[in-house]
Amino acid sequence: QVQLVESGGGLVQAGGSLRLSCAASGRTFSSYAMGWCRQAPGKERDFVAAITWSGGSTYYADSVKDRFTISRDNAKNTVYLQMNSLKREDTAIYLCTCDRIIGLLTTGRGSYWGQGTQVTVSS
Repeated sequence: QVQLVESGGGLVQAGGSLRLSCAASGRTFSSYAMGWCRQAPGKERDFVAAITWSGGSTYYADSVKDRFTISRDNAKNTVYLQMNSLKREDTAIYLCTCDRIIGLLTTGRGSYWGQGTQVTVSS
């Protein structure tokens, strides 16, 4: 069992930056691929970014490529999402997810999910 707790969301102006964190419980954190998805009001949940257990490979949605960076610190059981050049359309609840199979993360089907953190981008 893995528990995930997100933090770092908030209100930011367009063009600004935020860094989200996701703290994971459990001693097997380093064996899980980690990812982020987001869900805007009235829309489906979308994949944002994912990272392999080692941190050696990362994957991004086209809409956030070159603006967002996912990273992890296995010693701290934490995964991060650095979000730069934020746009109004990035407004959503951001959810942390994990699974042993990274392909499930990139398709929004991870086994474990956090409660989410709200990101609001104003113009």
